[in-house]
Amino acid sequence: MQLYNTLSAEERAIMIDDAGKQRLTLSFYAYAKIQDPKKFRDDLFLAWNALDALGRIYVATEGINAQMSIPEENLEAFRATLEVYDFMKGIRLNEAVEHDDHSFLKLTIKVRDKIVADGLNDETFDVTDIGVHLKAKEFNDILDDPNTIVVDFRNHYESEVGHFKNAITPDVETFRESLPIINEQLQNHKEDKNLVMYCTGGIRCEKASAYFKHQGFKNVFQLEGGIINYAKQIEAEGIESKFIGKNFVFDNRLGERITDDIISQCHQCGKPCDNHTNCENDGCHLLFIQCDECKAAMENCCSTECLDIIHMPLVDQVRLRTGKQVGNKVFRKGKSDSLKFKHSGELPNTSLATAETRGVAERSAAKPADIRQKIKVKKVLLGKAEHYYVKAQVGLFTIENHELNTGDKILISGPTTGNQELILEKMIVNEAQATTAKIGDRVTFEVPFRIRLSDKLYKIVN
Repeated sequence: MQLYNTLSAEERAIMIDDAGKQRLTLSFYAYAKIQDPKKFRDDLFLAWNALDALGRIYVATEGINAQMSIPEENLEAFRATLEVYDFMKGIRLNEAVEHDDHSFLKLTIKVRDKIVADGLNDETFDVTDIGVHLKAKEFNDILDDPNTIVVDFRNHYESEVGHFKNAITPDVETFRESLPIINEQLQNHKEDKNLVMYCTGGIRCEKASAYFKHQGFKNVFQLEGGIINYAKQIEAEGIESKFIGKNFVFDNRLGERITDDIISQCHQCGKPCDNHTNCENDGCHLLFIQCDECKAAMENCCSTECLDIIHMPLVDQVRLRTGKQVGNKVFRKGKSDSLKFKHSGELPNTSLATAETRGVAERSAAKPADIRQKIKVKKVLLGKAEHYYVKAQVGLFTIENHELNTGDKILISGPTTGNQELILEKMIVNEAQATTAKIGDRVTFEVPFRIRLSDKLYKIVN
């Protein structure tokens, strides 16, 4: 009985590409009393693994929280696996605004103490006694009420790139931090204000609304289905979006566009930008905002220190991080002394470009490219690996920056692949032989070693 993944993320990605089938990215949650979370977890894994369902799922005695990727042709069969359980009959599946076949590459189901960590230890707290659910039109209407206080119950790195107009956006890294902060700030408004809340898909607000009712707040409301469902409703009904910017998501996409507003800035140069990335250094993986120019110059790194590390031999990189905590165990997401333009918490309610004309961003406008001026660029980032055809020994790459020509000296680099240099003798560009590839082109050429999806393609320029 298989209760774990047998394929790596890279192998799964190749299988998905070879299958060529449309996949859907979706999320759902349900609060319920589950007597045996371990058995529940194992039963779900067996059912979902058979349907090629992938994702990140947490189960606990209080319910289930899931973000998943499902083959479109298996959607109804997947629904049937949920209908087996009374508490998931008719459950709403929030489909992503933008689907990506590679949003998840493993099926990970973990048993946790809680599906949403809240830091509470109160046996009298009833998580099912929730606030009033509001659909998109109702949510817009209540936002226009001057008696309304709207709170974003997501983390600072989520609200930084997109939020509802006039929302309180706490400068926190976890949901559990938000509860006491907002409770203290709004102590004097338990009866005279509408407390309206939202999050990505609704699960955090479901618990938050129950918490604030438990604390004595009288008029508690929440956005039904969160930002994901709101975006679909406003499009279907043709109503105004009061959400501005991008919705951060916890899969490989890291965000989906809701409106064209860009309300945040590159953490390295200050340019208007709302694209998150993870630092390329495996001993760091800091989550931060990086524009295309800084991405190319800094090679996906958050600092010159990390840039130096990724060019070390792999064995030296491993040695540096051996025995040390890495990733979010060390760094606060999006916060580091190396990032010169990090702003979070209460964000301006207009686009950054508009804010600049009003002088709001003047304090961060000087010397916008300092971090890039410190490095001497010896190569430029061209793009990333998309696929490797093992039998033919051919790699497929997408060109995202600059131009590639036959005769160029190139570097393919990755944590497992290491640093491999080649002279590009010939290539196929968009399925036809060519001597030049430009931004947006898909390029294939012979590679005499195995490449991986984490690999980057560079052109050596000096």
